[in-house]
Amino acid sequence: MLDDSIKAQLASYFERISQPIELIASLDDSTAAAEIRELVTEIAAVAPAKIAARLDGRFERRPSFQITRAGHDMGVHFAAVPMGHEFTSLLLALLWAGGHPPKVEAEVIEQIRSLEGDFRFDTWMSLTCHNCPDVVQAMNLMAVLNPRVRAVAIDGGLFQAEVEQRQIMAVPSVFLNGEAFGNGRMELGEILARIDTGSARREAAKLDAKAPYDVLVIGGGPAGAAAAVYAARKGIRTGIVAERFGGQTLDTLGIENYISVLETEGPKFAAALEAHVRHYGVDLMTRQRVAGIDPAATPGGHATVRLESGAALQARTVILATGARWRHIDVPGEEAYKTRGVAYCPHCDGPLFKGKDVAVIGGGNSGVEAAIDLAGVVRSVTLLEFADRLRADQVLVDKLRSLPNITIHTNAQTTEITGDGQKMNGLRYKDRASGTEHRLDLAGVFVQIGLVPNTEFLKGTVELSRHGEIIVDAKAHTSVSGIYAAGDATTVPYKQIVIAAGDGAKAALSAFDHLIRTPAA
Repeated sequence: MLDDSIKAQLASYFERISQPIELIASLDDSTAAAEIRELVTEIAAVAPAKIAARLDGRFERRPSFQITRAGHDMGVHFAAVPMGHEFTSLLLALLWAGGHPPKVEAEVIEQIRSLEGDFRFDTWMSLTCHNCPDVVQAMNLMAVLNPRVRAVAIDGGLFQAEVEQRQIMAVPSVFLNGEAFGNGRMELGEILARIDTGSARREAAKLDAKAPYDVLVIGGGPAGAAAAVYAARKGIRTGIVAERFGGQTLDTLGIENYISVLETEGPKFAAALEAHVRHYGVDLMTRQRVAGIDPAATPGGHATVRLESGAALQARTVILATGARWRHIDVPGEEAYKTRGVAYCPHCDGPLFKGKDVAVIGGGNSGVEAAIDLAGVVRSVTLLEFADRLRADQVLVDKLRSLPNITIHTNAQTTEITGDGQKMNGLRYKDRASGTEHRLDLAGVFVQIGLVPNTEFLKGTVELSRHGEIIVDAKAHTSVSGIYAAGDATTVPYKQIVIAAGDGAKAALSAFDHLIRTPAA
């Protein structure tokens, strides 16, 4: 299962293990059980003095294996063969269980160790999901550090009957003590904030006490990261406040058009952005939503950025880099069946629909790429495009039309997502040319119709276009002095990572020019 190159890399990593660990497999007669047996045996053979493999596990979910420090009962379990995107999760769990310190702030480690209560997290994931590892790793870390936390990472493809029973239609999907806890990408801090009830109040107090910034960036995507780096390099006090760092890149599987980077994955790109920002000492404040901005009352004064937590931050200049989110089709049934058949990430959720019939709504590049990817997993894909022709690049359209299990409908207006109250079971659409209405029986639908800017909190503060985009000039100025904007939330055309990053740099330079020309009040 592990080739010689991977074994050599593991041997190098395992040198960091300071305390012996055990891999305890709980097996059955399945093919996956044989693969788990082979995997744990091969891992143990790489470092036999530090890692032992046992095949006598009694864990109720089979096949699976536990990672624990020898003499302990750490609650880290994989009901999966953690290769693909989850191999890093496996490696980190091994290192943490073996005593290698995690790259987490000391106060976060103490917060985990101080959690009160018993927590069992079941995380349903797929090995092709690029959002799942962050959630799995967060749960595993908590289970390593706190004996009252148990974490089970479950490959939905191996436990299809349970997927059906629990109505799991999207990953990552997390259950806490048997009850639904959350869907989608979640960071460690976000999870802790939900189970440690006093953390929000403590965090708000800390933010309130922060000194004013010269530049405060709102948003942590490519535009926000570039703005922060350019501002910090000027030697001025710079901060970023964001709901999550990385923005849309966290939901992007492949990036192949960022100049000088031939190919990378979205989460890796986001991690590189964060490392670059931290290198320059930017004060990074994540898991925070901005409620509103009060512009400076006088030239050179401080704007106030109000957070939903109740905290407030002060800054001489503000850069808006809030990005955008998936656009919804806004038809009956979409909201009701979200994560229950209605999905927005084909890479993450596609494996849950193996052998089933699905639809993709949207005929641009993202929609056509989604249909092509899904065609290799599901039984059939129906692509619905509102316009009279597909809008994707011709090379993608040619590939799409070459696949035998794809049906294309143009002039198709989706009118309703239908379901049985528990999960979706189809959709209705109207042929815009003939007016004829049709129904499709489906297990899932993937919405790929573009983006909407994250600017609702800015209404009445800066001038917005009729599409909700922040209106900016050639130097990233908004309609309010001292407030600048960059990236997908603005009226700048062509929403691309490289363009957002360039706009972020431009906004930072304009903010710095404002600072040196405007005396502090």
